[in-house]
Amino acid sequence: MISTQRALLIILIMAAATLATRALPFLIFPEGKQIPERIVLLGKVLPPAIIGILVIYCLRNISLTGFPFGIPELVSVAVVVLLHVWKRSNLISICGGTALYMFLVQAVF
Repeated sequence: MISTQRALLIILIMAAATLATRALPFLIFPEGKQIPERIVLLGKVLPPAIIGILVIYCLRNISLTGFPFGIPELVSVAVVVLLHVWKRSNLISICGGTALYMFLVQAVF
């Protein structure tokens, strides 16, 4: 067990770190100052790249040679894509795909 003082110190440090990461962009790039092209490019390129990495990470352990042959994962990915094309909502796409995947893994396969 850690002491109460140590726990409060940890919470204080984490709160300060969170506040710093939230405030830093506003301090570096104040309103009215032009944002460097490199930062603008990163803002356009990083979100799709991170999503791609997350998809690869989630699908890395699929076994195509053994039952269920990756069917729950592939069906869920297809549903996520269809939901996103239809509704254009990240929340609906992710929740729908996750719910379907959990249903397939728990009840079907």
